[in-house]
Amino acid sequence: MSTPKLKEVSVSLPKRADRPDEPWHHYLTVDLIWYVLGYTLFHPWTSWIIVLCLRAQYTPYGAPEMVIATVWAMAMSAIGIFGIFSDRIAFGRPREVDLSEEVIVITGGVEGLGGLLAETYGMRNANVAVLDKKKVDQDEQEEKGVLYYECDVSDPKQIEAVAAEIVEDLGPPTILINNAGIVNTKSILDSTAEDVEQTFRTNTLSHFATIRTFLPHMIRERRGTIVTVSSVLGHLGAANLSSYAASKAALLALHHSLRAELAQIPDADEIKTILVTPGQIGTKMFAGVKTPSNFLAPVISPAEITKDILKLIEKGESGEIAVPLYSKYIQVLGVLPVGVQALVRRWSGVDNAISKAGLAKETSEKK
Repeated sequence: MSTPKLKEVSVSLPKRADRPDEPWHHYLTVDLIWYVLGYTLFHPWTSWIIVLCLRAQYTPYGAPEMVIATVWAMAMSAIGIFGIFSDRIAFGRPREVDLSEEVIVITGGVEGLGGLLAETYGMRNANVAVLDKKKVDQDEQEEKGVLYYECDVSDPKQIEAVAAEIVEDLGPPTILINNAGIVNTKSILDSTAEDVEQTFRTNTLSHFATIRTFLPHMIRERRGTIVTVSSVLGHLGAANLSSYAASKAALLALHHSLRAELAQIPDADEIKTILVTPGQIGTKMFAGVKTPSNFLAPVISPAEITKDILKLIEKGESGEIAVPLYSKYIQVLGVLPVGVQALVRRWSGVDNAISKAGLAKETSEKK
């Protein structure tokens, strides 16, 4: 039996980035604190180790510290078990994922988050097809181990044409990452109908087109994963980002509707869905926009989100990825009194971020 031939991919180390010197507390964020607590005080195993350590010191079972430690460990264990059952009820059993048998389609995969996803999968010898308006020469494609197809995802006809090429070149797609997007930083009064329409065509309608095109292949294969990259602004809205925020809000509804429809398709049990709602990502899209609080709302690196997306995809699970921490709990803001909501919004500076960065009234930029 002959051994399958592997693709040869050359990997070059990235150039060392010139980073500004930042004080130590710049890297101290609520996300880092929460991460550490999650693997220490809030972790079931660690909680029970504390109980064992107390018992090793012959601490009586009725001692206050032993009672508190035991109750805490039981609570952390109960929360952990509840989370496992909750995810299983919501998302079902995971599917088996073998990258050598998957065909991955990424929209907007030349730069930014999509580019990092494509290059990472390319280095891992996966079958990757990228749809992007930007053209990539053949040498770069071979270097990255990725096939790039010049395609404007805002045009459904171009998507259909490229889909036929992908099926012929790589096979039926089984993983779809809808990442392409543009941002219009004009106010509602300054935005033209063409500005708004182009934003929705790229950010929202392209998702409908790619799902209509590639989902039938997944149903026939009886497996697949669809990743929807939205934004925390889909929950909030923001001044000078009306069309962008509205297009991302539409993706939230699309994702939940897609999940509901897949649940009604008999052969779609193994088709998983992932919703990504990040805060500000350190890419070109919002370059120059400064976060009002790096402690509470840090800028997320594309590498961090890439890691989270890859983890869920390769575990074969459905799920939701919301980073940084505030993005995960932003919907809690909606249950607060409207006066409190207004104060929090004013304090956050979300409505002044674009104007302070000097991006208002500028033309749209690609992710």
